[in-house]
Amino acid sequence: MGSINNIVIAGAGTMGISLVQIFAKYDYKVTLYNRATPSLEKAKKQIVFSQENLVSTGMATEEESKRVIKKIKYTTDKNVFKDCDFVVETIVENMDVKHNFWNEISSIAKEDAVLTSNTSGLSITELAKAVKKPERFAGMHFWNPPHLVPLVEIIKGKKTTDETADIIYKLAGDIDKKPVVLQKEINGFIGNRLQFAVLREAVNLVEAGVASAEDVDKAVKYGIGFRYACIGPFETTDLGGLNTFNNIAKYLLPQLSNAESMPILEKKVEKGQLGVKSGQGFYNYKNGKDKEAIDSRDEKFIKLYKTFYQKG
Repeated sequence: MGSINNIVIAGAGTMGISLVQIFAKYDYKVTLYNRATPSLEKAKKQIVFSQENLVSTGMATEEESKRVIKKIKYTTDKNVFKDCDFVVETIVENMDVKHNFWNEISSIAKEDAVLTSNTSGLSITELAKAVKKPERFAGMHFWNPPHLVPLVEIIKGKKTTDETADIIYKLAGDIDKKPVVLQKEINGFIGNRLQFAVLREAVNLVEAGVASAEDVDKAVKYGIGFRYACIGPFETTDLGGLNTFNNIAKYLLPQLSNAESMPILEKKVEKGQLGVKSGQGFYNYKNGKDKEAIDSRDEKFIKLYKTFYQKG
């Protein structure tokens, strides 16, 4: 496996559109591949809009933005995979669809190309069954929005080599991400397992009538979330005292939720209350409140990113 210069992002959805901009920013030769031309045309417009936002928020200069837009190539031609060094697949989260994709693309790509999937939780070992030379295949899970969230989870399947994982780790670092490596594959990886452990207890508190969804959100944002933006759970435990946490764990852990479903979530989904995308979730997003929520989130993320991670 040689140096990484030529990268193809497969899939012109939200993640693909973001990732192609990140790699272009760091001067990689990058192409956005998608089967359908209309999706690529839509992606071009979204990328221009995204770059305008980055300029307006001070995350990029106009010169940097123009350079990024100019560097990105677009294609529906599968031959683009013949000469690439690195592939990030961001297509629909469906095992059969991904199997079909990798069965074809891994046969087209050169044998020393590194192949990765941005899957949020599908088994890398299972995905690799469709990959020619699966030792060069791994998960590379970016968190949304990837231009602001630094974490990249690198997931090794049973046949992934250390060399492959090392190459992905280095590439993630070269684009100023904070990579972590899962030495053992597990559903949900690290981040989603932690996220859903918190969500399960949050839902439990609301369903039990202990607190409102709004107050649970406040407790996270102004309490543990404030801490966890700076230090992780093990650092928190060390600073608080292992004896203290051990004593609390003895009486509190048996009382925490071990539910395998979330009825309140299921009922909202049945009613079509899907969150921002539908205008109603735990909160009301109608009459322009959807855009306000997204803008507010991104504004806070940008401030956090500038404080802790932006260089220069």
